[in-house]
Amino acid sequence: MTRFGTAWTQERSSLLAFLFFVIALGFPIGQDSAGNTVSWVSAPTLLLVFGIVTLAAAVQAFIAPRGLWVGVFLLSACLAGGWLPLVAIDRQLNDLGPQAPVGTGGLGLWVFVFGLGFLVWRTLSMLSEAAGKKESKGFAALLVPGLFGAWLIYLWQVGVTGFGVPSVLLPSPERIAEVFMASTDTLQADFYQTFVKSVLTGFAMGCGSGFLVAVLVDRVPFLQRGLLPLGNFVSALPIVGVAPIMVMWFGFDWQSKAAVIVIMTFFPMLVNTIAGLHATQAMERDLMRSYGASYLQTLVRVRLPNALPFIFNALKINSTLALIGAIVAEFFGTPIVGMGFRISTEIGRMNVEMVWATIAVAAVAGSLFYGLLALAERATTFWHPSYR
Repeated sequence: MTRFGTAWTQERSSLLAFLFFVIALGFPIGQDSAGNTVSWVSAPTLLLVFGIVTLAAAVQAFIAPRGLWVGVFLLSACLAGGWLPLVAIDRQLNDLGPQAPVGTGGLGLWVFVFGLGFLVWRTLSMLSEAAGKKESKGFAALLVPGLFGAWLIYLWQVGVTGFGVPSVLLPSPERIAEVFMASTDTLQADFYQTFVKSVLTGFAMGCGSGFLVAVLVDRVPFLQRGLLPLGNFVSALPIVGVAPIMVMWFGFDWQSKAAVIVIMTFFPMLVNTIAGLHATQAMERDLMRSYGASYLQTLVRVRLPNALPFIFNALKINSTLALIGAIVAEFFGTPIVGMGFRISTEIGRMNVEMVWATIAVAAVAGSLFYGLLALAERATTFWHPSYR
């Protein structure tokens, strides 16, 4: 099965893409919002980009060049050629307003999408091969997830545009991007309130206190028997029950959201740090004792370095928990700013595009935060056997 799948990907996907493109040329793309039929020959630019994509599939199918830059060319052809037919049928909305369908996809669009899917498949296979080579490993490793993410967004746009989904149910990525660009000041203020004030403060306090208490628990054994069961109990408390209480205790500003984040991040850090400290082998501890090392020397030079993978695992988990906790906590009371406030307010006004724009900001911020922690982990634990 594996050999068949590999052969299919390498040898036939580009040929299938070329055949689908040729078939798609004989059918209309669809209709715009005014009811006009759109075909591949409706505009010179549309026909030109269609020709470039078809040529890329033909060259790959019959000549089969390989390499990183060939994959980059295919990537560019896929992105340019895939988006243009959607722009052609996603014209100005009619008098029904933002709830009106943005267009109707024809058979030519769906056949083209199938062909583009095979071409994306071939491109991903080529870039994955290039990622295994040392000279292009980093660049190709970024292109593979980037292309796959762009392909998912494209399928989202195809579904919304081709089936005429009302924006009140699911707006298109293009419409979300327009609202995002028009609301940068509001989104920036929400990001500062939620992420900079609440998330970073609560994350630092929760993880820092969890780490210090873990070292104390390791030093005082009876705390481990008494504190860990209590920690499991508190970590199981629902955030929707804790958040209103924290708002009553600490007020409506960012302090109450930071308190919720502290509760959510404290015990994952505590449990993971204790597990990491206990991961040191008995032979290593005996060797340090034979050298006459104190508890602090053993902790700093042997046990904490061995516990770093566990500590970073807790940090990465808490990076997502902190953002979720801050946004949910803002549903229960906040000043007129913040990502959670924006989501709850705009969904009540049926402004779904703004809701998705806020979600996009939260997703990008959370991903970058997680990525920075992963880079820090790689820089500090490159010597650890788990990394090697």
